[in-house]
Amino acid sequence: MSQRLAGLRLPVRAGRAWVAIPIAWIVAVSLTDVLAPPDIHLGPLLVAAPAITPSFGGPRTVGLVAALAVIAQTVIGVLRDHDAVLSANHQAQIIALVLVGTSLVIFCVLRERRAKELAQVRHVSEAAQRVVLPPLPSRLGPLRVATLYLAAEAEAQIGGDLYAAARTTSGTRLIVGDVRGKGMTAVNDAAMLLGAFRAVAHRRSSLSELVAYLDRGMYTDPMGPSETSHHGEGFITATILDIPDRGGRVQMVACGHPPPVVLRNGRPATMNALHPAPPLGLGELTQPQYHVDTFPFEPGDLLLLYTDGITEARDSTGTFYPLAERITGWTENDPDAFLDRFRRDLLHHVGGHLNDDAAMIVIERPATPLT
Repeated sequence: MSQRLAGLRLPVRAGRAWVAIPIAWIVAVSLTDVLAPPDIHLGPLLVAAPAITPSFGGPRTVGLVAALAVIAQTVIGVLRDHDAVLSANHQAQIIALVLVGTSLVIFCVLRERRAKELAQVRHVSEAAQRVVLPPLPSRLGPLRVATLYLAAEAEAQIGGDLYAAARTTSGTRLIVGDVRGKGMTAVNDAAMLLGAFRAVAHRRSSLSELVAYLDRGMYTDPMGPSETSHHGEGFITATILDIPDRGGRVQMVACGHPPPVVLRNGRPATMNALHPAPPLGLGELTQPQYHVDTFPFEPGDLLLLYTDGITEARDSTGTFYPLAERITGWTENDPDAFLDRFRRDLLHHVGGHLNDDAAMIVIERPATPLT
């Protein structure tokens, strides 16, 4: 909390420093206008002072600058007309400054109200995301794990990226997926799937049986998975894996999701499924047979599970993020160190802002057993 408050003080101090610019402008225009020949009128330039203030100040600051501009215009009129009543020209300029200043204050009030509402929405979105998608533990049996979740910037939309892990008597089961759509509908579908996975992942002996159960749950839930996922309109791409504790090959069922990548000595290998299945939630229409694929995962390797928000992240030219190409030669064996470097590289590729949520899980099978 203290760090957040410290971060808020910086813009406030910067705004107070910037307010010197419109005030200096008012003083400069006023002095020049008073000293200028009678046929030169610079008073209309005063409107620039309140006009630029909303770029760094709030309604109070804008109101103060606008009031100073009105006072300055009045003083100019009195000094230039000497003891006479203000001329019609100066009266019109004063009225114009009042109208412009009032409009800008109203604009700033509405802008701040909108900003507060958006901040509240972001806070609720982040809280809901943390409840549905808490980080995985750093250790799962003999495995070391690190997770990364990057939320999209656009309008605080909650994404449908999901992941979870469950320990079994012989290993670790993981799921990573992506719900079609965004918002609370996507969160509802993700929560339903994750709840089903956590409830039965450790009790289903066969990986194909587990996937079939998860698929049936997407369209047989008595409450309905969502208003958009009925009759095949909504679905979840997912990859479900079973990683044995004592070595051996990883079992995988891929349901329309981007394939895992194994990084070994700086050389990435994409583990494409030989028997891909349709996304979860479409089983009622397709009646799929879930076949288990396997691939090696040796001590010292890193296993990367991710969502398409990573591989579909675009740079300024529209080029997708080439995951395998970018991580070639990376020698970080620690999952946290790898994710730190990966996060910087991905954000650099997209210019700092993602258009879609992105998640990655990095799993290491240590060369020496964990103590």
